[in-house]
Amino acid sequence: MGYIKITETPSHHEGLDMMDTQTILTKMNLEDRKVAEAVALAIPQITLLVDALAERFDKGGRLFYIGAGTSGRLGILDASEIPPTYGMPHSRVVGLIAGGDTAIRKSVENAEDDRQQAWKDLMVHDINKQDVVVGIAASGTTPYVLGGVEEAKKNGLLTAGITNNPGSPLALATDIAIEINVGPEFVTGSTRMKSGTSQKLVLNMISTALMIKIGRVKGNKMVNMQLSNTKLVDRGVRYVMEGLGLDYKEAEQLLQKYGSVKKALDTHKK
Repeated sequence: MGYIKITETPSHHEGLDMMDTQTILTKMNLEDRKVAEAVALAIPQITLLVDALAERFDKGGRLFYIGAGTSGRLGILDASEIPPTYGMPHSRVVGLIAGGDTAIRKSVENAEDDRQQAWKDLMVHDINKQDVVVGIAASGTTPYVLGGVEEAKKNGLLTAGITNNPGSPLALATDIAIEINVGPEFVTGSTRMKSGTSQKLVLNMISTALMIKIGRVKGNKMVNMQLSNTKLVDRGVRYVMEGLGLDYKEAEQLLQKYGSVKKALDTHKK
């Protein structure tokens, strides 16, 4: 195989079925503490990806995540939160999963083994050279993901891979390899655990840094969020209060008038 598949190596913890509940949870927590440190080592590669994304976004480019199982679901989760949090269209950050939308809730047998399907799924979105494809696979060997990034690269798109096995086929197949070595899982081979947590952290970093870079955050506030419920409207009012030194009622009226925190702040300051 040419590399060690760390995600399949035995857990450091023996006899899980003989442990009491508190011991199980304590030992899980000890393993989870290793995740952020492993992610930190990949910041240089994540930086390269975010800067490349920001450049392409300014030209109308989009970000596509492709994955299977837990990895696919995490990509969809990250993509789905961009419109309400940053007011971007759903079409700018897109998550695709092997097996289609059905696989978000239920496993679709053998869907991840189809090496051609990811590119077909991407083509539905009229993918072009300004777009970026990020493959997510803890193992680094998922055929759906590998086929997608390989075809994207052949067609001149920038590709990146998020994997928990350094030196894996996914790392070798992409332009930017984000390799997160979190070590063996608490339950041997259960990559929804530390591997999944590391993927979530990396996806948070990619999309959040990208949104900041392209101007969707002002100071440290989500000034472009959709005001779609009472909680978010209240948050928006408080942002306007803080930004303009107004009382709650004045800020609320201003927010209602302009419909977004950013417009209220920008227009009122002028």
